[in-house]
Amino acid sequence: MNEGNGGRAPGLRRLGSGGKAGRRGAGCVPLTNLFLSCPPPPHSAWPPFLEWPALLLLPSLLLPLLGLPVLESPPCHICDSQILERYLLEAKEAENVTAGYADSCGLSENITVPDPKVNFYTWKRMEVGQQALEVWQGLSLLSEAILRGRALLANSSQASETLRLHVDKAVSSLRSLTSLLRALGAQKEAVSLPDAAPTAPLQTFTVDTLCKLFRIYSNFLRGKLKLYTGEACRREDR
Repeated sequence: MNEGNGGRAPGLRRLGSGGKAGRRGAGCVPLTNLFLSCPPPPHSAWPPFLEWPALLLLPSLLLPLLGLPVLESPPCHICDSQILERYLLEAKEAENVTAGYADSCGLSENITVPDPKVNFYTWKRMEVGQQALEVWQGLSLLSEAILRGRALLANSSQASETLRLHVDKAVSSLRSLTSLLRALGAQKEAVSLPDAAPTAPLQTFTVDTLCKLFRIYSNFLRGKLKLYTGEACRREDR
């Protein structure tokens, strides 16, 4: 045994605090002993998919696989006055803004739209299913009209970006309103009318500008749609 190296086996170093390796801190020291290995990597060295944000998502991914229920946020309901009011304000804003583009909102063809006027005396005497049918058919026709207007606008080189923006917002809003009305039961009430029930045909006319189309859109939402949803929500609360 060589006394110069303190009785240590050849090839090993002392890892004391005063040595160079001790001052460097954690890490692997090159040793000739093959049985010594590196310590496991710290948490920060884990792969990105094992970081904490991903770990927090694991329960929501595993619960459906195990057949267990997953808590979800409650869906929006059209009976929430703030939800409906948001769509009414957006429609009124679109009507007001596009009214200033009379020179550039002309359409190359006439578009059929529902008549938004309401005869309150006749409306009150209508059955619930008839009211639902008129609102459902009117909203469907209005959605088709807005989509047709967007297609015509896409082929126009003079259309402003403001008009395109409001048309896109109207398309999105009408899709959402259709889903909310379906959840309220409007479609079910509309199709459940007996065959013998007298139903008046939907009153329509045509428009030749996007400005007029947005005026019909706004008036329909603030008129027949608001009337129907208000009465339907009151029936739900009983």
